[in-house]
This record gives sequence, C-alpha cells and structure tokens, in this order.
Amino acid sequence: MKQGDLSLPAGCTLRSATSKDIWSIRLLVLGAKLDPTQIKWQQFWVIECDGQLVACGQLRNFSAAQELGSLVVLPAWRGRGLGTVLTQHLIDQATQPLYLECLGQRLAQFYRRFGFVQISFEELPLSMKRKFGLSQLGKRLIGVPVVFMEYRD
Repeated sequence: MKQGDLSLPAGCTLRSATSKDIWSIRLLVLGAKLDPTQIKWQQFWVIECDGQLVACGQLRNFSAAQELGSLVVLPAWRGRGLGTVLTQHLIDQATQPLYLECLGQRLAQFYRRFGFVQISFEELPLSMKRKFGLSQLGKRLIGVPVVFMEYRD
C-alpha cells in the first residue's frame, strides 16, 4: 500500500492520543472485546471525526520488537478506510520488527494487504512469545483461531 493512496473522510483527523482520550480508547477496546489491560494512551494514535473518537490503535514496545495492537474502528464508521489509514500510519511509525495477533482469517487477510505474513508461534521473538503465550495456549487447548503475523515490507 502506498501512503499517497490513503485519505480520511472529510471532518476526520488522525492524531496521537492525549490523556483526555483514555476513556474513549478504553470504551473502544472493551467494545471490541480486546484486552483492556495493556492500554497506555501514550502509545495510541486515534482518528477523530466531527469531535468523536471513532478509531484507535497502538504500537507497543517490547525487547527488539513492537506490536501493532488494539486496532478498533467503531462499527458505524467501518468501510470508510479508517482502519486502512490507521494501520498504514502505525506501520510507518514502527522502528523495530513489527508483529501482531488477530482472531481469524478475515482479519489476517486485512493485514496481509499491508505486508504482514502469517508465522508460527515458534518464529516469534522471545518478547512476543511472552506476550502472546496465553493466546497460543488457547489456540492449542480449545482451538481459538488466533493468527500470529510479522510485517515484512
């Protein structure tokens, strides 16, 4: 994907999160049934449309790696390219090897468009194995459809 191909709808802006965004971010993450325990607003980028926070995502730092995580777009705002703009922006901000975990092949297909490839748990760096270990356990024990991915440009 090329940065020049991406644009936000009128009235929307992409910006780094501020402390005032913490409750909106938490509501987005909880509404998407994502892990709310790893929310640090300083790591988030948000999209605000007409004064409402409608999308968020974060880059989390680990030893020798980063995670693209907590990417959420409000259902009423999906299909307008917000997730695409936010994902590409987070990729562009990354300074270390970039990883993510997602549930199911539909989301994995979304991330493949950006250059992410599916990898096995064993291929993850140690810091990511620690982070994603519980997901791997769920995958092995009860078949949770988690997919581990690495960004390769």
